[in-house]
This record gives sequence, C-alpha cells and structure tokens, in this order.
Amino acid sequence: MPRHLTSTCSALLAVGALALGTTTATAAGPAHAATPAHHVVAYYQTQYSNGSYVSPLPLRGTATDIDVAAVHLNSDHTVHLNDDPPSAAKFTRMWADLAALQASGIRTEAMVGGAAQGSFANLANDFNTFYPLLRDTLRTYHFDGVDLDIEETFSLADTEHLITQLRTDFGSGFVINLAPVASDLSGGSTFSGGFDYAQLEADLGSRISWYNAQFYCGWGSLSAGYDYDDVVANGFAPSRVVAGTVTNSANCSGYVRPNRLGSTLRSLAAKYPGFGGVAGWEYFNAVPVNGTGPASWYAAAKKAMG
Repeated sequence: MPRHLTSTCSALLAVGALALGTTTATAAGPAHAATPAHHVVAYYQTQYSNGSYVSPLPLRGTATDIDVAAVHLNSDHTVHLNDDPPSAAKFTRMWADLAALQASGIRTEAMVGGAAQGSFANLANDFNTFYPLLRDTLRTYHFDGVDLDIEETFSLADTEHLITQLRTDFGSGFVINLAPVASDLSGGSTFSGGFDYAQLEADLGSRISWYNAQFYCGWGSLSAGYDYDDVVANGFAPSRVVAGTVTNSANCSGYVRPNRLGSTLRSLAAKYPGFGGVAGWEYFNAVPVNGTGPASWYAAAKKAMG
C-alpha cells in the first residue's frame, strides 16, 4: 500500500478477500455482529499528521473494518508498527480508541508488509522464528484479523503455509485478508508475491475471508466498473472482492473523485448483489464528502452502496 515517508519504510508509493457472518469469539479479539452486505474498510497508517493525533473514533457507525498499518517483521527479530514498536507510548491512545471501536462492533485487522519489504522474505527464510513474532503481536494487541499486503517475492506455497497456520492458531472467526493489486485478480499480472491468485483461491479460498484489491497506482481503476468486472470474469465471486481505491490524489495515481466513485459503487452494488464493498487508502487525508472530516469519505462510499 502507498504510505507516507518513514525512516524504516520505503519512500516509494506502493502498488500493491467470503464474508464472515458469525459471532464467534477468537483468541485475537471479541465476538462481533454478523458481517453486513458490504464491507467498508479504512486503512489507518498515519496516526499522527503534522504532530497531531488522528483518531479513528469518527469511523464509528461507518467502517466495518479498520486496517492498522503497517506491521513489519524486522531482520533483527523485532516487530515495528511503522517506525516504532507497537508498545511505544505514542500508540497508547490509538490502542484505546481501537478497543472502543471494537466494542461497538468494528473489526480491526493488522496490515502486514506493504511497500517496506522484508517481512515476507523473513517468513519465507525462517518461518519458525518470524511467525511467532506475528502471532504474538496479533494476540497482544487483540486484533480481529490480519491483512497480508505482499509486495515482494513470496511463493504460493509460502502464502498457503502462512494462511493455514493463521487459521489453525486463530480459528474460523478470525479475519484473514490479502491485498493484491487488482490486475493480479483479473489474471493480468503477478505483482503481489509472484503467484497466481486464482490458484490460491482454488486451493485455499475457504480459509481466506476476502481480498482487498488495489484498483489504483496503475493496477486498475474505479472510474468505472470494467476492471472489477474483469476480476469477476476471472472466477472471483463479487462477495470475495472488496474494491480498494485511494482517498486523496496525493496518495497514489488513480484517484477517483467522490461523485464518480459513488456512481461506480452504486453500479457495482446493483450489478452484483453480493458486492464485497469498498476500501480506502488511507484514512487521515481522505477528502471530505459533505462532511467536516475524513470519515465522511467512507460514509459517502457506504451510502453509495446502499
């Protein structure tokens, strides 16, 4: 996923899944209400903007999922959330706000990887060392799921191994998403790991919750529904694919103005009754839509889907 510049993250803007309907509690977090028809996923990486804390609390009642980015499994056997350990004091308020949102029924997922490479390479090279770091972080911070944003080489076998272990450790109620670029799902590329996502879906689809597909940065567009149609034509059920887009033109190429995006989302929701929903990268600078803050972008997208 694209991200702001940090000392440990790449300065590049990155290019880059069955809806859960149970209320099963998991080891990683509390039970939640049944999943609504459409997901509204807010990516939340910038916790501080110009020195001021960016609270996710305005997303209450709008977002179904908040993806906290980005978790890195470092070669020195440490875990960072962006530049700092998740235990850093700067995150204390964030964890409290996220817990309050979880209590209201919103799920939180940890986005792993992204533009800053190394986490998946470490898992591939020494799974027995690096997987427990991920597992324990997910448990310690009470995440309801994980979003695997693979932007480096990571084989199909490695991906299936990781998903299988996560499902074994966290159970059926835990959300396991992947965030491939959209053209990986339509069969036009193999950017997100270097493997065929249609094969992954055939092999392990029952263990994957849904895909947060990146329709931006040149890998797809939501200016109309054609690129989403191509994903469905490649065998992915609409309920399995959440349409991801950028919320501000500063975040990456492919920004779609809210009125146009709303038209596309209305069209897709009408065409595909099981349409998976929308994801916005990212929360802090989402262009307000008939509102005073970034949460209004997600509210407008939710309204467009009905």
